[in-house]
Amino acid sequence: MNLVELQQYLDFAFIIAVVLFILAIKWLSSPATARRGVLAGEIAAALAVAATLCNPELVQFKWIIITLIIGAAIGIPLGMVKMTAVPQRTALSHAFGALSAAIIGIAEYYVGVPRVTRFEMGEIALEVIIGSLTFTGSLIAAGKLQEILPQRPITYRGQNIVSLSVLSAALVLAVILVVNPNQAYLFPAMVVVALFFGILLVTPIGGADMPTVISLLNSYAGFSAALLGFVLNSKVLVVAGALDGSSGFVLSVIMCKAMNRSFANVMFGAFGQVQASSSAVQEDRVVRSATPEEAASILEAASRVVVVPGYGMAVAQAQHKVRELYDTLTKRGVDVRFAIHPVAGRMPGHMNVLLAEADIPYDRLIEMDEINGDFPQTDVALIIGANDVTNPAARTDKSSPIYGMPILDVDKAHTVMVIKRSMNPGFAGIDNPLYYMDQTLMLFGDAKGFVSNIVRELTAAGVHA
Repeated sequence: MNLVELQQYLDFAFIIAVVLFILAIKWLSSPATARRGVLAGEIAAALAVAATLCNPELVQFKWIIITLIIGAAIGIPLGMVKMTAVPQRTALSHAFGALSAAIIGIAEYYVGVPRVTRFEMGEIALEVIIGSLTFTGSLIAAGKLQEILPQRPITYRGQNIVSLSVLSAALVLAVILVVNPNQAYLFPAMVVVALFFGILLVTPIGGADMPTVISLLNSYAGFSAALLGFVLNSKVLVVAGALDGSSGFVLSVIMCKAMNRSFANVMFGAFGQVQASSSAVQEDRVVRSATPEEAASILEAASRVVVVPGYGMAVAQAQHKVRELYDTLTKRGVDVRFAIHPVAGRMPGHMNVLLAEADIPYDRLIEMDEINGDFPQTDVALIIGANDVTNPAARTDKSSPIYGMPILDVDKAHTVMVIKRSMNPGFAGIDNPLYYMDQTLMLFGDAKGFVSNIVRELTAAGVHA
């Protein structure tokens, strides 16, 4: 086979990879086809890597093999984490991807100097800045999700001015380098400033906004890869990065819409500070609680039950016990469905992933807009570890930071039962008036243990019947 024929085969392989990448994004948009989408993406990535390794310009494979072994040694353990750790693992994946893009861009600059053109310098500078800030920003996000760093926003006076000034400094350095690419002493300064900006960007953001931040960082990592594709003249990298970046950006827009908030508010609003409540008002409010036996009796008598999962379910790893509850109630003729809020949990689609892992039927997972109209006809809304996405203050309290945010209308159900460890506020730091309503019963305890006790009571009642 001559070089021309080999290049034609390689180009064809890249075309197939691009098509599979596009289909992967399409199939990943639905739980029913998500597995197919993951497989398509894996095949596309493997095909693109294999075709790249077959490039006749490659003459030395030693370092490639060494880095592949090191990468596999790091990646395999990261892929074996528990489902509750998937958000922070995802953030680390974004960090590593962005770091690799930034390092390659740095290498391309130093290899190319002094022959780097102004246009090439612009590509490299943009790619390195985005990759660098995404790397450090993703590390901060992973630290917050792992609770190594504080969940609440870390703020100070004039923080937004400082952050934007640092970003401006990185862009000014980039412009100077574009004008004269041979000023190599400025390049490390630009990289360091971009890395610092990533820290400043994510540190003031609270845990409530981490799902959107992860999605946005994914978008940044994708755009960084696309720019790297231009630097390396790799069409498949341009397409794959553009798909990743654009889909992540669209998802971020959808999530901001689901919270009725803007990008500026998410990135610079320091949302999530604990809100002070009036002690006098708190003293007048009554909280009613129930035991597993009482909760089981209420569920047994219900015809329609809607389960609302949240991050508390993920922390307790209660999804399999929730599946047992679903099976037990369904066998008794109870119509059980699951209400999914777009930003429930700590990453996009977090609740869908957990419930799919427990083999909950896809047709039982109902999105917020579709199920909200059914709550007035629902006998029991069972909330498992969800807080802010069920807070009716979003509809009624104009002074609330979440006012206008679309929520699950659980307060319209005949009975509301909330499994929660305590009365502490959620990620948004806002008290939830739902817990004090007449139709609400608080089920205090670990989600996995409490659901298990309810299933045991229902099973015992069935045996005695």
